[in-house]
Amino acid sequence: MKVQAFTKSARNSKTIALSKKIIKLKQEKDAVILAHYYQEEAIQEVADYLGDSLYLAQQAAKVDNDIIVFAGVHFMAETAKIINPTKKVLLPDLKAGCSLADSCPPEDFAKFKAKHSDAIVVSYINCSAKIKTLSDLVCTSSNAKKIIESIPKTQKIIFAPDKNLGAYLNKETRRNMILWDGSCIVHEAFSFEKILSLVKNYPKAKFIAHPESESPILDIAHFIGSTSELLNFVQKNDANEFIVATEVGILFEMQKSCPKKTFIPAPVEDDTCACSKCAFMKLNTLEKLYNCLNEETPEIQLDSNLMDAARVPINRMLELS
Repeated sequence: MKVQAFTKSARNSKTIALSKKIIKLKQEKDAVILAHYYQEEAIQEVADYLGDSLYLAQQAAKVDNDIIVFAGVHFMAETAKIINPTKKVLLPDLKAGCSLADSCPPEDFAKFKAKHSDAIVVSYINCSAKIKTLSDLVCTSSNAKKIIESIPKTQKIIFAPDKNLGAYLNKETRRNMILWDGSCIVHEAFSFEKILSLVKNYPKAKFIAHPESESPILDIAHFIGSTSELLNFVQKNDANEFIVATEVGILFEMQKSCPKKTFIPAPVEDDTCACSKCAFMKLNTLEKLYNCLNEETPEIQLDSNLMDAARVPINRMLELS
C-alpha cells in the first residue's frame, strides 16, 4: 500500500489573479463568502468565514451583508437561506449536492416518521430543507451529543439521516434512538484493514476519525470528532503524525495551522478512486465562485412556508449551541 502524506498545492499566477478579483468583487457587492473546510484550497483562502457546518450556520445568522456566497453543498446554502430569507444566497454550482442528504427522500421519511408517532425527530443538518420541516431539532456533528442529551431520557427519538453518526451517538449517550438507514459515501469508503495496517506501520501516529465513519473504524480511533474538533485536536496534541479519516479538504487547514506536523489521509477500499474526496464539494471551483459572484447566480430559491417551517428546528439548535 502506497502512503503519501498531504502537501499543500502551489498557487499559480492564474489562481492568485482570480483570487484578487474575487476579493475586490465581494467588497464592491457587499458580499460575504462562507466556505466549508472540504472546499478546494483556493476557495478556502478567499473565504471570509471558514469552518464546519455548525460554525457556518452560526455565522450565517450573524452576517449583515446583502449577498451570501456559500462555498459548500446545497443543503448548506439552503440553511443559510432559511436563516436569512430576505438575503440573496448564492451557490457556485447547484449540482453540488450531498450523498447523505440524497439518502433520505422526504416522502419516504414522512412514512417512516408516521410509524413512530410517539418519537420526536432530530435531524443531522446534512439533509434537505424538506427533512428539516419534518424535524423537531437539527444538529451538527459538533453539537449532536449536546442536543441529544438535552432531550429527556424517556422521550423516543428518531435520528436521521446518518445511521453511522446515529449509532455513535447511541453509544455515547446510552440511548436507543431509531435510526434512518442513510450514510455518506465518503465516510463509508475507508478501509478498516488498510487503516489498521497503517496504524501499525506508524506507531507514533494518532488515528483520528469523523463520526460519520463506520463503527469498526471508530473503534480503533484515538480520537473521534467533528471536522472542527479534529482540527482542534491536531493543533493541541503533542503527536507529530496523524492519520485522518474524513474528507481530505480539512488537511489543508491542518497543514496550514501545523506546518511541522505530518498528515496522512486514511486509505480507502478502492485504490483506483479518490474516494476520500467529496465529488460534490469539489464541483465548486474558484472560477465558478468568481462567476457566481459576478453574475449573482445561481441563487437559492425556497418557498417561504417551507423556510418558516424549517427555521424552527434550526433556531432551536442555535439556541442550544
